[in-house]
Amino acid sequence: MRTLIPSGSPFEPKIGFSRAVRVGNFVAVSGTAPIAPGGGVAAPGDVYGQTKRCLQIIEEAIGAAGLGLKHVIRTRVMLTDISRWQEAARAHGEVFAGIKPASTFVEVKGLIERGWLVEIEADCVDDNPPPPEPYGGA
Repeated sequence: MRTLIPSGSPFEPKIGFSRAVRVGNFVAVSGTAPIAPGGGVAAPGDVYGQTKRCLQIIEEAIGAAGLGLKHVIRTRVMLTDISRWQEAARAHGEVFAGIKPASTFVEVKGLIERGWLVEIEADCVDDNPPPPEPYGGA
């Protein structure tokens, strides 16, 4: 069963994607940008603040999929200026200190909106998925 989890981002209908997709016990969270509540860029110029906002949006998406941050097994952090990785790492570490997912930090040439300094993807696994539907065949 495939479950689509929208976030209401204005980019979802334009691009044709979901914030997250759950298939069985796996949840993939799309690249998540620092969109402020109500629109616009959250924490302009602040990598730490933008990273916190991205992680908040990710937490909301995986919550809508029935999971929590403890289910995150991988993150991918894309920065427009890798020299500022420590600011993103501080926010990431505050959220994932006890979880310690596999993680990658990379520099990208740019993101969709000029003011976005960071975008994050996450993969999650439900370690206690619901039982499969009973087989009705003979």
